[in-house]
Amino acid sequence: MVMNFLKRFYVYILFVFLYAPIVVLMVLSFNNSRLRGSWDGFTLRWYIELFQDRQILTSLYYTIAVAVLSSAIATIIGTAAAIGIHNLHGFKKNLIMNVTYIPVLNPDIVTGVALMILFIFLRLRLGFLTMLLAHITFNIPYVILSVLPKLKQLNNNLYEAALDLGATPWYALHKVIIPQIMPGILTGFLFAFTLSIDDFVISFFTTGSGVSNLSITVFSMARRGVNPKINALSTLMFLTVLILLIIVNLRMSKDKNGKGGGNGKNKEISLGARDSSGGGGGLLRI
Repeated sequence: MVMNFLKRFYVYILFVFLYAPIVVLMVLSFNNSRLRGSWDGFTLRWYIELFQDRQILTSLYYTIAVAVLSSAIATIIGTAAAIGIHNLHGFKKNLIMNVTYIPVLNPDIVTGVALMILFIFLRLRLGFLTMLLAHITFNIPYVILSVLPKLKQLNNNLYEAALDLGATPWYALHKVIIPQIMPGILTGFLFAFTLSIDDFVISFFTTGSGVSNLSITVFSMARRGVNPKINALSTLMFLTVLILLIIVNLRMSKDKNGKGGGNGKNKEISLGARDSSGGGGGLLRI
């Protein structure tokens, strides 16, 4: 009994330690005073000024554009790479996995400087394109590491059964493999999206004049003193990510309950595959 109480107390303290600073930041975003140590009444002033600040709105546009594009592209490349790595064996697989871990373990400043030197060597003008390429580069390993566990849980007989029923490799991949590993793909996409929004160091080294994301803008504003508009911006970003995570979790829970429900009936995967004579599709029961 005492041990259970101590474990719960430890968990509660941990969550308080993690989220108390965010709660304080959100409360201060409604403070009418610029001073963080005094409360001068409730106000939405900083939110109104936030949406009137052209610099912040421009940075928000670049942040969302880079995050969405880099996450989508990295998810496609990372998913394809994860499927390829999953089919490897022995030394080749170990070698590729070690190479995949390097960008994850490598300090951001090393990655940022290395990419900056590469872009300069290739004579690419630092700006939106170079920042996008940099974000795609460091997001791919995280997508691979998110998709691989789902591939390991996958029953390989499903793919082989789809081929036996007449499906082409691409059709079997699209209709059988991808739906089974979709939770890992969504996790990788959200992971990449969050990392892209949060990144500062790599963005700082790979961007040019006139192009900056929110992290760079907030850093520039913070050097002149913490502006309450930063609190308002951080609050909106936190709530956006929180709502996105809640929606995804509810959707995944609904899909899981839908697949696991029923009256004991077998799951059916319609392959819709045509046989060599152009006949109808087969039906795979699992």
